Amino acid sequence: MELLHTVAEVRERVRQWRQAGKRVGFVPTMGNLHDGHLSLVREARRHSDEVVVSIFVNPTQFGPNEDFDAYPRTLDADCAQLRDAGVAMAFAPAVEEIYPLGANQTWVDVDALGDYLCGADRPGHFRGVTTVVSKLFNIVQPDVAVFGEKDFQQLAVIRRMVAEMLMPVRVIGAATERESDGLARSSRNGFLTTEERATAPLLQQHLQQARRAIEAGERDYRALERRLTASLAEHGFDVDYITVANADSLVPAGPGDRSLVVAAAARLGRPRLIDNVTVKLAETAL
Repeated sequence: MELLHTVAEVRERVRQWRQAGKRVGFVPTMGNLHDGHLSLVREARRHSDEVVVSIFVNPTQFGPNEDFDAYPRTLDADCAQLRDAGVAMAFAPAVEEIYPLGANQTWVDVDALGDYLCGADRPGHFRGVTTVVSKLFNIVQPDVAVFGEKDFQQLAVIRRMVAEMLMPVRVIGAATERESDGLARSSRNGFLTTEERATAPLLQQHLQQARRAIEAGERDYRALERRLTASLAEHGFDVDYITVANADSLVPAGPGDRSLVVAAAARLGRPRLIDNVTVKLAETAL
């Protein structure tokens, strides 16, 4: 596996692959990799000949109260995992390589989709995500790019950006990797204490409870959200939101919506955990 640090190096290697008729897969990450990331790599390998994984802690998606400098950087360990996973190239640029003019003044922003769920309390976050992903797409020029379904909103925003900007890349959503007790795998899980780790699976359990209630006929979604929020709070979660939303627009769902996502974000001690479940209702279920 090659470890490259500059845009010019990546473009030259991808050019050579293209000349050889190879398909390129891409997995953008911020490093500190775990099995969830490696599942994205496996999915990318299924759809391409060569896989590129970027490792870049992107400053423009961190808010004023989010510590960019404290985000774990584990490049050597990350590269060892990627090498074992059969990745052809790791791209680990410096901030100056991605933002060569310093303070960024050119942005890619998806209206509306970034205003709900996580975006409601993190203004500018998804603008930072879409801007850096568009830059990485321009550098790597992949045929396919893989993102995890755990961050449902991010996947929706990236898909909208690709569709509306006519980007020639197929975006694939990979199923959420989970621990044996149902907790979604995340770099943040390492910050949980032993007691918090035992409590953390309750987030997914509450989402499954919401799914069962909706499938059983519950249509007062705001009341359902309040009940689940109160229950999570009783177990020590500081709930940012738990929302039943339209899976396409991400606006809070009404009783006439059939394609739903129940998404949640909650702090448990130090880390902020996110998760979701989707619900498809038949016409006769309304």
